[in-house]
Amino acid sequence: MSEQKERLIVTVQQHILQQQQQFPDAGGVFSWLLSGITLATKMIQAKVRRAGLLDILGDAGEVNVQGETQQKLDIYANEAVHHCLGIRDSVAQLVSEENEEPRSFDGREDAKYIVVFDPLDGSSNIDVNVSVGTTFAVLRRSAGAKGPEAALQPGHQQVAAGYVVYGSSTILVYTTGRGVYGFTLDPAVGAYVLSHDDIKMPPHGDIYSVNEAYIDDFPDVYQRYITGLRRGTFGRRYKSRYIGSMVSDFHRTLLKGGVFLYPPTHSHAEGKLRLLYEANPMAFIAEQAGGKAIDGRRRVLDVQPHSIHQRTPLILGSREEVETFERLRDEG
Repeated sequence: MSEQKERLIVTVQQHILQQQQQFPDAGGVFSWLLSGITLATKMIQAKVRRAGLLDILGDAGEVNVQGETQQKLDIYANEAVHHCLGIRDSVAQLVSEENEEPRSFDGREDAKYIVVFDPLDGSSNIDVNVSVGTTFAVLRRSAGAKGPEAALQPGHQQVAAGYVVYGSSTILVYTTGRGVYGFTLDPAVGAYVLSHDDIKMPPHGDIYSVNEAYIDDFPDVYQRYITGLRRGTFGRRYKSRYIGSMVSDFHRTLLKGGVFLYPPTHSHAEGKLRLLYEANPMAFIAEQAGGKAIDGRRRVLDVQPHSIHQRTPLILGSREEVETFERLRDEG
């Protein structure tokens, strides 16, 4: 018999219960809410794993509120999250990328939380078997707050944030403001198991991630920054890596260091990423891991949203790379 001792596992549910100590008034409510998120992502990953075998590839022939063609898996993922969180009494409101208005629940005057989410980031990649993901954030509802305005909170007020990457393995990364932790879905037991304890983003890296096809449309400071990264102007030469699925690109940046950029362009002066359920969750995680996140001018988490589908430019990653951009910007 092998003398090697099997490492004790820690599931995401166990970890959430431990972290819940920072919410003395939660009484199990917060962990119950997050269990709804993990259940929904398990349902989504099951469909992703069988995408080539099911009639779930391709577009659904509909356009969402963003003006984007919905994929069949977009619709399924959105319904899965709504189903798993809609039955949680602690949820007062759900805000999805796929729906024009928030979904509110009558008779839940005491519900404490609002969940904002992108059910399937990078879904156009699913047809070619490229990693996709889910992003989410949890906000605390102010007493009596109703309607879309209830969710219009700056990112530094997020109670929790996270994402799931559906790739070679399925990994959940989340933070409640006490560090960043990663959990890999173990198909043998059907549970997310702690695999990345207290993640720290490297202080610098050698990879930059941006869609360079649009570089001629980027503002001048972004063009000079990207050119400097390529040429080694800032002390090292950088490699370019771009997947086209923000969750996947950010996940690599979190673990390997470097910088991810989604600049404004002539046609999208305010950027394309959504502030509430894409930029803010990633920015919260980046900062908790020791990195930085800005919209080109200011800290992302300080931006006061004015609409639930507000867009923003985004630069996030290792502290050194983001601060290099800031110095270049300030030099004019």
